[in-house]
Amino acid sequence: MTNTTTNPTASFITDDFLLHSGMAQRLYHDYARHLPIIDYHCHLSPKDLAENRQFENISQVWLAGDHYKWRAMRTLGIDEKFITGGASDQEKFEKWAYTVPYTLRNPLYHWTHLELKRYFDIHDLLSSDNAKEIYQETTRQLQQESHSTQGLLKRMNVETVCTTDDPIDDLAYHQKAHKDGMEIKLFPTFRPDKAYAVEDPKAYSEYLNKLEQASGVSINSHETLIAALENRIAYFHENGGRLADHGLEQLYYFSIGTYEIESLFSKLLKGQELDQKETQYFKFITLMELSRLYHAKGWTQQFHLGALRNTNERMLSILGPDTGFDSIGDFSQAKALAQFLNELDKTDQLSKTILYNLNPRDNEVLATMIGNFNDGSIRGKIQFGSGWWFLDQKDGMEKQMNALSNMGLLSCFVGMLTDSRSFLSFPRHEYFRRTLCNLIGQDVVNGELPADEKWLGKIVKDICYYNAKQHFNFEQ
Repeated sequence: MTNTTTNPTASFITDDFLLHSGMAQRLYHDYARHLPIIDYHCHLSPKDLAENRQFENISQVWLAGDHYKWRAMRTLGIDEKFITGGASDQEKFEKWAYTVPYTLRNPLYHWTHLELKRYFDIHDLLSSDNAKEIYQETTRQLQQESHSTQGLLKRMNVETVCTTDDPIDDLAYHQKAHKDGMEIKLFPTFRPDKAYAVEDPKAYSEYLNKLEQASGVSINSHETLIAALENRIAYFHENGGRLADHGLEQLYYFSIGTYEIESLFSKLLKGQELDQKETQYFKFITLMELSRLYHAKGWTQQFHLGALRNTNERMLSILGPDTGFDSIGDFSQAKALAQFLNELDKTDQLSKTILYNLNPRDNEVLATMIGNFNDGSIRGKIQFGSGWWFLDQKDGMEKQMNALSNMGLLSCFVGMLTDSRSFLSFPRHEYFRRTLCNLIGQDVVNGELPADEKWLGKIVKDICYYNAKQHFNFEQ
């Protein structure tokens, strides 16, 4: 593998990648670069991390479950056999290598080469020409202790990881990691989406049976549903959980009592479908109760808003959900979101909250919304979350930070997360840090900020690490 950027086929990712001014370079290299990573929202496997899994090859750690890559390969006309099908791992990698040169200007092009460089010290641009060689070299390295799951995270200076876990999860692997004294701190995040996914009464009833078993609470009413979830929140809290997360098209708001919640629950137990408004009301009341429980525990609640999921019914029937057929939705967000937060704030039960939008048109909506409910009780109590999913690339992150800067305080921002299933995704924190430093550095060049490197460096360090460390209280 070549180790020089003078070769036109070598990586363009130099030490000053994305850093277009002297101030940007100093802010990154002297203040941001060496900070630990707190990844407070991801979808990594706790089992793989606690058991310190050793992947057999790069396809297993890099391609499996990565719908970003899958979408690109499908667009290029690659058969599903080489994406999620029965082709060998090496064949799948070679098809991805063939795809990479065609991803120019997509963030995948940056991420691919950044990850090859940071994890494997590979400086060449990936293509069909070197696919076999790179596959063999990465396979060799992945057999080393330094490239186990824990080893990969240590290479990126990861301090804390928060996985995404269903309320019924026994958290056995979180407990194993703690018992074994794993150096990386591993915490669960409470993700109760299935507890209010009432569109399919039969599937919902099956889930309630599992929740009963996990909680030891007999669920025969909405009141006992909340009691079961409260039981699981307490269990997560005992196991270090300090966050909840929810994936929603939008938040809903109704006047309390618009429907009789126990009557709706009774219909569900009888296998009867709720109509659209009844379904929305059920979600609203359940989320309202959950949010009050989070507040009582001092947790941070996260709301990921705006994904239009599983749009391709044919492919859903073949491959199932979360396989790359979701997109940005254009749901109305502002009014109901404000009313939902206000309902909790009325009784001073609004927990620390992070709001994420998937539609970039909502950047300014969320950037102004957080200011409505930051009450001075906690620094950065309500947060506009980092660019998420389709927006976690340079342009999306810049637009999110610009909106937050213009209408809030960028200095209080809790920064980046991976939201990833891949153990090779942590250079996204580097990508974010470089983008942040370049944004601030360019303001200095433009004469829009003072060249106070020490103060700007402090702000950068806070956004990249210290704000999150203070906000989530993991140590408690």
